[in-house]
Amino acid sequence: MLQLKVNGKSLSVDEDPNTPLLWVLRDHLGLTGTKFGCGIAACGACTVHLNGTAVRSCSLPASAAAGGEVMTIEAVSADRVGHAVQQAWIRNDVVQCGYCQSGQIMSAIGLLRTKHRPTDADIDAAMSGNLCRCGTYLRIRAAIKDAAHALSA
Repeated sequence: MLQLKVNGKSLSVDEDPNTPLLWVLRDHLGLTGTKFGCGIAACGACTVHLNGTAVRSCSLPASAAAGGEVMTIEAVSADRVGHAVQQAWIRNDVVQCGYCQSGQIMSAIGLLRTKHRPTDADIDAAMSGNLCRCGTYLRIRAAIKDAAHALSA
């Protein structure tokens, strides 16, 4: 039995410890906001937070999250930074197809936790591992700046 804390809830999961965290979240816990993209941690669609740090859940064994705190897209609205990012995403009309957006948002939250006034270079570096097939990168950058401004007000 794996003991996980996901979105503030302590859970026991009967799964092989080597199963990627992504599949435990989606298949065993029903948290389908985290998406499967590439399976090799290259696209960012599966991004979640582990102990406050953005990580790729498709390549992280669930056992690596045992004893830590996992936050998925389903819980970000209750978080001050997460809520600001979600609202900025809406204001800036970021979403096109939406498939990558949960991972984009999770990475943006991770950035804004460490850089309160990110530069374009900071944003590019933090978001470089998140791919968007629709090409909404300029709107993503604008939304991150918008969220940073809202958080500093």
